[in-house]
Amino acid sequence: MAATGCRTVAETRATISLSGSTSAAEIVVAGRVQGVGYRNYAHRRASNLGLAGFVMNLKDGRVRARVEGPRPVIEKFIVELGKGPPLSLVENLTVRWLPASGRFAAFGIRYAEFEQ
Repeated sequence: MAATGCRTVAETRATISLSGSTSAAEIVVAGRVQGVGYRNYAHRRASNLGLAGFVMNLKDGRVRARVEGPRPVIEKFIVELGKGPPLSLVENLTVRWLPASGRFAAFGIRYAEFEQ
């Protein structure tokens, strides 16, 4: 622990990882989800829920989110992604549950699709 009695981000992540309370999910959303403010919507929802990770557009017109946090909170986020912002139309949403990596400190927007 830090001298002030507060935990650092790394210490907090380590505690969460050891307790097993952190989950992760990759969510891919299809439909009218690009050009309608969907990434900003996802960013606001994730940040308000205290989740970490990112959201990005895919070249094929879908949106991908990678999120980490408590599973019940991620499930709330998924429900919000299914609604989307007013101009969007979500046609399909797929979720793949993954082990948490602990590499994200906050939730952000990525502006380019990267090779994996």
